[in-house]
Amino acid sequence: MTDFDWPIRVYYEDTDSGGVVYHSNYLNFMERARTEWLRSLGFEQDKLIADHQCIFAVHSMQLNFRRPAKFNDLLQVRCNIINASGASFEFEQKIYRNDELLCDGTVKVACLDANRFRPKPIPSFILTEIQSER
Repeated sequence: MTDFDWPIRVYYEDTDSGGVVYHSNYLNFMERARTEWLRSLGFEQDKLIADHQCIFAVHSMQLNFRRPAKFNDLLQVRCNIINASGASFEFEQKIYRNDELLCDGTVKVACLDANRFRPKPIPSFILTEIQSER
């Protein structure tokens, strides 16, 4: 898949008293970008739950905080799938301010049965769409 970029503006509520983005908000920014990536492929998460009993949950992540983002910065959150098979996706995600890398990491997302919260295979129609994007 080609890289997917999503713009995020840093609001006052995203920062600490010094105007620096609080570390956990980088996770929110990455989550929004993954949601928008899925939406760009034509998949709405509420429809996946209702029609296919399929939800996605973060399994694990490794992050590197390189430079601080600050109040009113315009950021780009980049998603790139590095693996999609079985019951999980693995993403490489990066957050930039202009060309400056602020945060990067890998995020593993599991596909779960919405009723049992147990792993289930990623639906084939999603994998097919991802493969066509590569």
